[in-house]
Amino acid sequence: MSDPRTARVRIPASAANVGAGFDCIGFAVDRWLTASVTASADSGRGAPEVTIRRDGTLTSLTLAAADDAVVAGFIAACHARGRALPRRLDFHVDSEIPVSRGLGASTAALVAGASLANAALELGLDRRELAELCTELEGHPDNVAPSVFGGAVLGVPEDRDGSRHWVFVPIELHGSLAFAFVVPPIPVETAAARAILPRDIPHSVAVRAAGKAAALAHGLVTGDAALLRVALDDVLHVPYRRHLVPAYAEVVSAACAAGAFGATLSGSGSTLLAIAVQDVVESVAEAMRQAFADHGVVAESFVQRTPLAPLLQA
Repeated sequence: MSDPRTARVRIPASAANVGAGFDCIGFAVDRWLTASVTASADSGRGAPEVTIRRDGTLTSLTLAAADDAVVAGFIAACHARGRALPRRLDFHVDSEIPVSRGLGASTAALVAGASLANAALELGLDRRELAELCTELEGHPDNVAPSVFGGAVLGVPEDRDGSRHWVFVPIELHGSLAFAFVVPPIPVETAAARAILPRDIPHSVAVRAAGKAAALAHGLVTGDAALLRVALDDVLHVPYRRHLVPAYAEVVSAACAAGAFGATLSGSGSTLLAIAVQDVVESVAEAMRQAFADHGVVAESFVQRTPLAPLLQA
């Protein structure tokens, strides 16, 4: 590079798992992370000098700049193309995505970093390559895919030619569906929530999980109430994580009483999401918020009536 390069990207939040879609289904949420970078003209060897200015929900982070997910994504994209790292990187990251609340804040940062490198250094990675790159770093695609492609996405691994690849398929959500979210002020660290999960499960549980995942994918497309009720009653991760969220059972019950098909953790929590028809979704969100309030937890609620449109077909 002969001159400093700059780039700016805007990445959506994401709701992952959505009940039975553990580690494979997620959809983009209308909360955004905006990031920009100035990359120095001089390419260096080894780690670059990095500065990050954080705004919005990120202002309280004390993470060292070199350990930030934005930097990890940027470096990974450079390595994927065999590009030497700039000697200096200056980032500005502003986010409205709550941190450690199950809405994909760290994934949005990772995707932002890779996307900034791709744009600023003209690496030529397409969206599928960005999604595969970030999925390899995350280990699962349920947050990555919607943050890269937008919309709702199913991502599954495929072993091909001796290496792992990923198949990404957009899910066309039924127009009658809407989503209610409630966000309590309770951080849940992803690593800790994943450590809670058992290493092995009985075959009978795996069979139930497979059926529920199929019900989720078909229910999201058709709007079928019976399938969605089944799919939102997860058996793979929610039973082990629900205790991390006070009043979980009461909030889910309140959502159902207000007309939701069901409610579940968004990601590993602490945000809960419910799926309902358009006419009752506002009442569902308020019922969830009030259920938390009844247990002394002041939570924020919001509604997403129309899922974010795909940014590009997966």
